[in-house]
Amino acid sequence: MRSRIKDILLPNDTTTRLVHWFSLTVLLSLLTAIASEQYYLVAIPPFLLLVFLTVVDFSKVYYLLLFCIPLSTEIFLPNGLSTDLPTEPLIVGLMFVFLVYFFSPQSKFDSQVLKHPITLLLLLHVAWGFFSTITSHDVIVSFKFMLAKTWYICTFFFLTTIILRNYKDYLTALWCIFIPLMLTILIIIVKHATLGFAFDTIYQVLHPFYRNHVTYAAIMAVFIPILWFWRYFYPTYSFKWWLLVGSILIMLAAIQLSYTRAAYLAVFIAIGAYYIIRWRLTKYVLVAAVIVVVAGLNYLAKDNTYLEFAPNYETTVAHTDFNNLVEATYQLEDISTMERVYRWVAGFNMINTEPLIGFGPGNFYFFYKGYTVRSFETYVSDNPEQSGIHSYYLMLAVEQGIPGMLIFVALVFYSLLAAERMYHQIPGKEEQWMVMAGILSFIVILSLLLINDLVETDKIGSFFFIILAILVNQELSLLKKDDVKEEVSSTQY
Repeated sequence: MRSRIKDILLPNDTTTRLVHWFSLTVLLSLLTAIASEQYYLVAIPPFLLLVFLTVVDFSKVYYLLLFCIPLSTEIFLPNGLSTDLPTEPLIVGLMFVFLVYFFSPQSKFDSQVLKHPITLLLLLHVAWGFFSTITSHDVIVSFKFMLAKTWYICTFFFLTTIILRNYKDYLTALWCIFIPLMLTILIIIVKHATLGFAFDTIYQVLHPFYRNHVTYAAIMAVFIPILWFWRYFYPTYSFKWWLLVGSILIMLAAIQLSYTRAAYLAVFIAIGAYYIIRWRLTKYVLVAAVIVVVAGLNYLAKDNTYLEFAPNYETTVAHTDFNNLVEATYQLEDISTMERVYRWVAGFNMINTEPLIGFGPGNFYFFYKGYTVRSFETYVSDNPEQSGIHSYYLMLAVEQGIPGMLIFVALVFYSLLAAERMYHQIPGKEEQWMVMAGILSFIVILSLLLINDLVETDKIGSFFFIILAILVNQELSLLKKDDVKEEVSSTQY
């Protein structure tokens, strides 16, 4: 009898021993949780399994994180804090994994990644954020904000450069995101159908996966260009091909039923961007965009022309019919649009006050009400949900000064130009599709950032940094191939 117990607890085979000990841990955790009524103890075995998996192969945990992104839910904590579960703990944990890997003597991290212009601009963006934290109007808030940004960049940018090295890794990552994403979409469509797909009921069906209809529509809009080019990886009319084509149609319908105007526009911008990249017109479009923005701001600022666009407080209201909402938008009587303008006006006044270093990362909400103009006030200007300025570019200028915004714009412009150059230089079709899909999704994000703050969210910010990492890896791979060709040519000569 003793021998049998010994064989069970201490088997000779290492794998069997681990399975036995893990099973024992599960049993003890369950019994202890039930006996003590401390049910969180049930999480001990999954946590230990996750730690073990991280030590054995952290790429599996990375893929697990990608799988959890569409399924994550926002949890509000005491003292006004919030977190995304289960993604944020995984992001933080993987940040430490990356740091251990990076500083390990056996690290295989490609040093060329750190020298790439996209990486350097991204690091400069972060460095300026920390500099503006030192001079922040509320250092604690700004430090927390930058800390969260750091683990996003370590995990979604730097760890991605280690794990997603070729199109096969890329496809694995896409399947990890696609399956749960489609699951959430189908669940929401079914729930929405029971309410007749009414415009004023969309918020009721998004919980627990999405905070609001903007985030829901945004992640679909970002994924549509990926799906479009992803289908090319599989034989035409094969099961996977039909699955991806069908998913595109479902997502387009879901975006329509989300009633999110920004997502509609972003999808059309992506279609136009495809031809701009194909025809090598990116640099001209970027120059034109800068001219339009500068001219527009100059027009609005001259003689306080912007005051002519102030809304009528009594008629600028929320709408329960989507057709009325669209009509109210161009008549400047939609409360959502005009509340954005109310905050943008405050933002420009804040920039005038702190043009160089800003108010500090994460600080817009805590200071903007002292810079508002009452003629732009709406019924929701008390802002009980404590939302931000609803324009990422303007937010950067407010919180990190004009230099902070210009650094981010430089990162974006260089990435767009580099992606166009890569698309036309890459010889392999698979890599070409991967770059085009990535850059169109990137453009969708950039379009959404015009009237939303989404980079610091797991649903959208993750894609932003992953795409940058893929662009870096692809350009480094292309440069290495060119170096090999040059060496072969010189040897033959």
